[in-house]
Parts: sequence; C-alpha cells; structure tokens
Amino acid sequence: MRTHLEFRSNAFPAQDGEDELVNPGRWGKLLADYLRAELDLVNLSGGEPFAEDWGWLVPIDNEEFDLWVGCGNYEEYADGFLCFIEPSKPFVRKFFRKIETTKRVEQVAVALETALRKHSDVRDLKWWTDVGRD
Repeated sequence: MRTHLEFRSNAFPAQDGEDELVNPGRWGKLLADYLRAELDLVNLSGGEPFAEDWGWLVPIDNEEFDLWVGCGNYEEYADGFLCFIEPSKPFVRKFFRKIETTKRVEQVAVALETALRKHSDVRDLKWWTDVGRD
C-alpha cells in the first residue's frame, strides 16, 4: 500500500512558535493547513490539523476506522517533508471485526499526491510503504 510520501519544497517553512507545539526541530503546520484545504476540496473533510510531538496530524472523517494524514519536515533533506497515511496496513481490527482499509487509504493517497503535484514548489515526490522505500 502507498502510505508514505516524501517530497522536497521550500513552500512550508517553520512558523514562529511552532517548536513550542511539537518537538524541537520539527515543523509542518503550513503543510498541514495546505493539505486540510486540498483534502476538503475532494470530499475528504475532517477536523483542523493539530500538533503531535512528531509533527502535524490532519484528521479525515471516516466511519469505519480512524483515518488521518501525518506530516512534517523530513531530515533526509534540508527542504524535505514526509506525509504518511494511517492506517498503513490493509486491515484493522475493531470490536473483533477485521476491516479492510486498502480502498479508502488509496483514495487518500491519490488525493495527497494530486494536491502535492499541483503545488508549484513541490518536487521529487517518492512513495514508500511503512516497511521502507519502494
């Protein structure tokens, strides 16, 4: 499953005070806000992005299972970013049920890639799985 998308860009710099919301050296609020707006346009709505210690979480409304995109800077490059979709496995368990996630996660993956490709300052997109780079 396509769940991790790295890319490079200068369009999403750290914001003043952002390091007080996430761990030092982490940022991605501008990216999270951009993704929230773009996902809303394709009916993948959800709540406002919020800070986690590792970066920013962009929630997506989904009845069957929790669904979200995490994003933040990626130390591999000075201008690197990583977005990842959760769940990252083809199935989740909920109340003793096994729920297939592949179709919904792929819908998010398509929307995520489309949003980033249409941004004029995003380049070098590379997909990988939660196991490693493809």
